[in-house]
Amino acid sequence: MPWKVGPWGPRSRAGTDRAPPTSVGSAAEREAQLACKQCGAVLGYAPGTDTLECAYCGHRNPVRVVETEIVEHCLDNALADGLGSAPVEETRTVKCNSCAAEFTFDPTTHAGSCPFCGHSIVQDTGIHRQIKPAALLPFLLTDREAKERVRHWLQNLWFAPDKLKTYARDQGRLSGVYLPYWTFDSKTRTRYSGRRGDYYTVPMQVRVRVDGKMVTRTRNVQKIRWRPAAGETSRFFDDVLVLASRSLPTWMTDRLEPWDLMGLQPYTPEFVAGFQAEAYQLGLDESFETAARKMREVIARDVRQAIGGDVQEVHRMDIQHRDRTFKHILLPCWLGAYLFGGRSYHLCVNARTGEVQGERPYSWVKIGLALLAAAVVAGIAAGIFLASQ
Repeated sequence: MPWKVGPWGPRSRAGTDRAPPTSVGSAAEREAQLACKQCGAVLGYAPGTDTLECAYCGHRNPVRVVETEIVEHCLDNALADGLGSAPVEETRTVKCNSCAAEFTFDPTTHAGSCPFCGHSIVQDTGIHRQIKPAALLPFLLTDREAKERVRHWLQNLWFAPDKLKTYARDQGRLSGVYLPYWTFDSKTRTRYSGRRGDYYTVPMQVRVRVDGKMVTRTRNVQKIRWRPAAGETSRFFDDVLVLASRSLPTWMTDRLEPWDLMGLQPYTPEFVAGFQAEAYQLGLDESFETAARKMREVIARDVRQAIGGDVQEVHRMDIQHRDRTFKHILLPCWLGAYLFGGRSYHLCVNARTGEVQGERPYSWVKIGLALLAAAVVAGIAAGIFLASQ
C-alpha cells in the first residue's frame, strides 16, 4: 500500500503556579543530550520501553525521568496575562504549505513529507516559542504493530472494494506524531428550571372494526402529568480533553478515545526523540469553549436525572465555572495515508491502544446489491403477512 509520510509517572494535580516563564534549553543543547555516546547519531525513543535506541549501532540509553509533579495552571490567570505565567519552551518547527500543520523539526532530516497530508515540506519556521507540555503519553505501539492494526482495519471494512484487501497486504509507511491537546478542570454549579413529566393512563372508548363491523372497545391511553421543576446541581470535571489542532478532523481524533490519562508521564524531550510533535494551533480561550460544550452535555444529563420522572423538559441552565485549570499535553499517534482509486485517504492509530480511525472508500456496487436484497426480503415478508390475513 503506497502510504505517504503522511512503569509510568505521577498523576496530575491542580495548581496555580505563578512562577515566571522558563525555557527548557536551546535546540542545540537538547540535540547534544540525545546524541549516541557510541557513534554520535541521534537516539530515538523505543516504543513500549524506558530506553533510547540508536538506529545505526543499536546502543541504548535509559530515559531520564525526572520525578516531578504534573502541575496544572490557573486558566483565568493565563487568559488575563497572555499566558505569561506558564512555562514555555523553544522548538524548531516546520510548516506544511498545503495543510498548514506545524510540527517539530527533526535535526537528522532536512527534507521530507508532511505526516498529515503527505505533501513535501518546504517552509522552515525556525525557532517556535510555545507553552511547554506538562506531560505526555509515551508511544507503546511500534510502527510494525501499528501497520498490522491498519491492515486488519482495512480488511474488515464493510462495503469496501474487494481490491482494498489486496492493498491491505502491501507494505506501507506510518509517521509517529505527538498530537497537541489541552486538558481542562472545572468545578461547576448549575441552577436549572424545567418540567417533570410522569406517565399515567386513562381508559377511553374507541371505535374499532372487528369482523367487518364497527364496535366500541375500552383502551388505556397513556398521558403525561407535568409539574414544574427547579433546583441546583454540581459536578467537578477533571481532564476534559480538547485537541489543539486543525490538522485532523475532530470526528477522527474523537474516535481514538479513550486515552489512558492515568499513564501520563512528566514531559521530557527523550520521549519525543525520533518522533515529531505538532505545535498547538488553537488557543486556550477557543479550546475552553469546546471543553465547556462537552461539559454542558454532561451537565444536561445530570439535570434531567435531578428532575426525575419519566420525561423531562429543561428550560434553563445557568452554569457557573470556578477554579478552572489547564495543562498542555502530547498524545501519541501513528499517521498515514493510502492511495486508492486515484484518491488519498488519511488514517490515524492510537499508539497506546491500537484503535484505528480514518477515511475509507466505498463500493457502491456492494451497497446497491445490499439495498436490493433488503428490498426483496421486505417484499417477501410483506407478501407473507398479507397472505396470512
